[in-house]
Formats: sequence, structure tokens, C-alpha cells
Amino acid sequence: MTTESRPEPYEALPEDWERAVAIVAHPDDLEYGAAAAIARWTRQGKHITYVMVTSGEAGIDGLDPDECRPLREAEQIESARIVGVDTVEFLGYPDGVIEYGLPLRRDLSRVVRRHKPEIVITGNFRDTWGGVMLNQADHIAVGRAVVDAVRDAGNRWVFRELLAEGHEPWGGVRAVWASGSPQSGHAVDTTEDFALGVASLEAHAAYLAGLGQGQMADAGEFLEGMGRAAGSRLGTRFAAAFEVFPMA
Repeated sequence: MTTESRPEPYEALPEDWERAVAIVAHPDDLEYGAAAAIARWTRQGKHITYVMVTSGEAGIDGLDPDECRPLREAEQIESARIVGVDTVEFLGYPDGVIEYGLPLRRDLSRVVRRHKPEIVITGNFRDTWGGVMLNQADHIAVGRAVVDAVRDAGNRWVFRELLAEGHEPWGGVRAVWASGSPQSGHAVDTTEDFALGVASLEAHAAYLAGLGQGQMADAGEFLEGMGRAAGSRLGTRFAAAFEVFPMA
């Protein structure tokens, strides 16, 4: 007789912090799993800022990027408002062709120095979503750059031009949390805020319509499947999972 192996339980994320910055490649990246957690944290009084490396302008096949850009930015701002985030910044990198490298690390280091967060949230930057489901190049480039930029932000002698701009080093980031990583070991209970997470994703109406009838186009169904799976490992109805990279 054989016994099925069960996945390891998730450890609860610490919540003894006040400021976070969420840095991802595109509008909608945070809404596919992390938005309900962010709603929980803003409800607790924490201050969270969103930073989008691109404006997602290449994300809707039937819409020219110049028309798509302002639409997606507006949808992201509304999506953030739903979960209690009132500051959304767009860095203006071209969607779909982000390159990991020194310019991106410098710009993200500037973000960290300006906002001085204790926690930095990003998306999964592993090669896959688990198994053979490949991740997207922008996600990988941005996540890798986030981890390096957090360390750069604390080093006075890396990107000295930031000092000239008035951005003093900031070494106060305790950890980077990568949402949706297949190697997640931590999670947060999102049961009370799950509906806000769904509403936040549904605010990306034009983007979801552009997806057609695929699995990711049904916000409630997609997020419920993810949320229940993570919740089963945390011992709650719904949860959001994160891979934790300690930085302090």
C-alpha cells in the first residue's frame, strides 16, 4: 500500500511591518493572486505603493499600444483603489521586451530609496509556474532585478548617481516576497478580503475581455482555485502564497 505525499503546510507571513512597495512588470500582475493580501494589509493600516515597470501596452492583441497604454494605466489605478492603494507609478519601460540589466536595477533601486519600504512585493520570477507551465520573460527580468535592486539600494557605492539626485541609501528592506512562486513556503489568510481581490482583477475589464474565453479571463473562478489551494496549506478558506527572500 502506498500513501500520497501531501504538500508541506505554509508558514504564516509576518505582519509586524508598516510600509511596502509592490513592484511588478505589468498592470494585472498583482491582481492574479496578491491583491486580496494587499487589501488585508491596507485594511490593517499599512501603506503600500504600486510600481508598474511597464504600462501593459502590448497586452491586448486587438488594441494598438498607443491606445492601450492609457486604458491599462487607468484600469490599474482603479484596481489599486479597490484594495486601498492610492499611489500607482509607471516607469515606462516597453511592454514585452524588458531586459534585466543595470538600467533596470538602477531605476528600481531609486524606487526603493524613495519609498523606504520594509517589505518589497513582486511576482513569481522562477522559470515556470510549476511543472512545465513557462513563466513570461518580463516577469523573470523584473523579479530578478527587484531582488538585486533591493541590495543595491542599501549600498552607497552602487549607482552613485542616485546620491547626486538626493537618494540616500536605504537598507531597511527586511524581505522580498514573490507572489505565486511555485516554491512558495509562506502565505497569508485572504478569506475576509477575497471578494476585494476578485473585484480588483475585474477592474481590468478591457484586458480580461481581450483574453477571450480562456481560464484566466474568469476572474472569480481563477482566483478561487488558487486561493483555495493555498488556503488548504495554511489552514484557512482562502490564502495567497509567497516565496520569501530575506534581505535584512
